[in-house]
Amino acid sequence: MIFERNSVEFVTVAAEYCAFIERSEGQNRKELVDTLLKILPLLYIKASMLPECEVLGEDNLETFVSEDEYEVIRINLQELLADRDDYLDVFVEDMKYSDTPIRKSIAEDLSDIYQVVKDFICQFRSGLNETMHDALAQCREHFISYWGQTLVNTMRALHEVKYSHTDNDEEEEFDD
Repeated sequence: MIFERNSVEFVTVAAEYCAFIERSEGQNRKELVDTLLKILPLLYIKASMLPECEVLGEDNLETFVSEDEYEVIRINLQELLADRDDYLDVFVEDMKYSDTPIRKSIAEDLSDIYQVVKDFICQFRSGLNETMHDALAQCREHFISYWGQTLVNTMRALHEVKYSHTDNDEEEEFDD
């Protein structure tokens, strides 16, 4: 299972997503959004094709992304997205109980996805078959329960950033 084609392809795309997020500092918003709108659908497709499997080990898997690392990533993305970072989300559980829309942050969502995927990549690189298997199982489980929906919502928000022009945007900023 850990060396099946779908697993290997997911690892490849996941590693590329993490590397892109890590080197995003210094990019402009257009480059960031354009690339994310290409890599996020691939990440979603590859994660949705992971084989079903159960966690074998009884121990919790090690985490690698510290709170400080997470914050550096989030703040960098937030600065790049600037006034386009916030979006309204209707697919939040709390929305059922709210009369007002729920505000979300693209930067926070991308950082949440990064944290799960980066932890997975680091666990998978251990080279230990059981750890690699459990990392795949846990990542797939988290994809189904959380970060898959977060990814889709974030893509919707990024699509809005790229294709809608507000008074604050220069018209030619996203013209191809």
